Amino acid sequence: MRTDSRAPRYAIALLLASGCASSMRQDLSSVRRLSKTQAALPRLREGHVEAEAQGDVRAMLTKPLDADAAVRIALLNNRELRARLRELGVARARVQQAGLVANPLFEVELLPERDSNLELRVEYEITSLIMAPMKRRAEQHDLEAARLEVAGEVVQLGYDVRTAFYALQTAEQRLALAQQTLDALAAGRDAAQALRAAGNIPELDAATQIVGYERSRIMVAQIELELASLREVVQRKLGLVGDDTKWTLDSSLHAVPEQAPSLADFESKVISAKLELGASKKRLDALAKRTGIARTEGWLPEVAMDVHSLRTDGEEGGDSQWRWGGGVSVEVPLFDHGQGERRGYESQFDALLERYQGLAIDLRSSARDTSNHLRSAHARARQYETVILPAQKTVMEQTLLQYNAMQVGVFQLLEARRELLDVQLAHADTVREYWSAQAAYEALLSGRMVNTESPAASTKMAAGGGSAGGH
Repeated sequence: MRTDSRAPRYAIALLLASGCASSMRQDLSSVRRLSKTQAALPRLREGHVEAEAQGDVRAMLTKPLDADAAVRIALLNNRELRARLRELGVARARVQQAGLVANPLFEVELLPERDSNLELRVEYEITSLIMAPMKRRAEQHDLEAARLEVAGEVVQLGYDVRTAFYALQTAEQRLALAQQTLDALAAGRDAAQALRAAGNIPELDAATQIVGYERSRIMVAQIELELASLREVVQRKLGLVGDDTKWTLDSSLHAVPEQAPSLADFESKVISAKLELGASKKRLDALAKRTGIARTEGWLPEVAMDVHSLRTDGEEGGDSQWRWGGGVSVEVPLFDHGQGERRGYESQFDALLERYQGLAIDLRSSARDTSNHLRSAHARARQYETVILPAQKTVMEQTLLQYNAMQVGVFQLLEARRELLDVQLAHADTVREYWSAQAAYEALLSGRMVNTESPAASTKMAAGGGSAGGH
């Protein structure tokens, strides 16, 4: 008679598989693929946490940073992201633990009162061989969900860094423009004081110019504080301390392109990206598996087999002998079918399915909202760049010509200069708004719904009024 050798091989394969688990390297590779990032993720080692930025981060900090470089540094050095990547090891360990089968039970007894020298017993719970693969598959879905969630956090961090960096670049540009405005107001103040001393303008006009200059000094101080605060926001996102905080900005924001990104089928592309939705789907799969496990455990008897041996004294002074036996124990599920546990999983599944449907609605709404912001910011930025800013420059040039022809006074010239700078400030804010909307657009295409709230627009520089004075 031929014996089937597949059963022993299957048992060995099951035992080996139960002890295997994905590595941290596999987790990082999966997160990078799911987040569609071209930048590297940190090289983490289990049991070792670096206290300082690594050499590749410091090498990038030696050069002026743009938004792309800032994102690369954040992905390598942001402590919260590094912690979330390490926490994938928790889900990975649960997969490993769930796949482990029960340990055998060994028992040794000395029983002289039963006319035996020694009793050996080995007991094994067979049910675990059936349940372990099912439990492992459920935990595997949770691991895949955790990877999708961390991939979403990678996209979120990239968006946060970009928008903070764009705000920082805009604040630096605004400060430069505000300084120019302050210089213009200083010239107006000095001219007003000179004209007032000569008796050519009333005291009201001179006081108005002085107030305008002093209010603008306060505004410049506010922008300087805003710039410092925004820089610290970026510092925290990049995880920098000490000498690593002395980096410099590369340049101001790039001009808005002539054409906005294509928004055709944007909603369907967002839904198909499947980071947040994919994570929820994997959580649903895990709950469905656990519901099935609870149902199976409720009706599947717990079966244990044992083999035991007794070493007894021989008859009439003979040699000791071993006696062998075996047994099976079965727990009959008459009352406890795991009803409560199963219904708990079913309720969790229904609740998560409600949230899944709600998330799909929110993603579609976010896609439409981002499309609206992107179109509006692009149109306004192009309008400033192609129409309003050139027209305001023409106003400034014509006012200067009339001033040279002694047709307007110095205050009208300074007012035209201030109005030009106000338009430049508004243009800078609109460019920042466009690139922030572009970052939200790219994040949604990667499957992550981000917060699209933008920083407050810049405050218009204070302007001193006054009537026309002498030339």
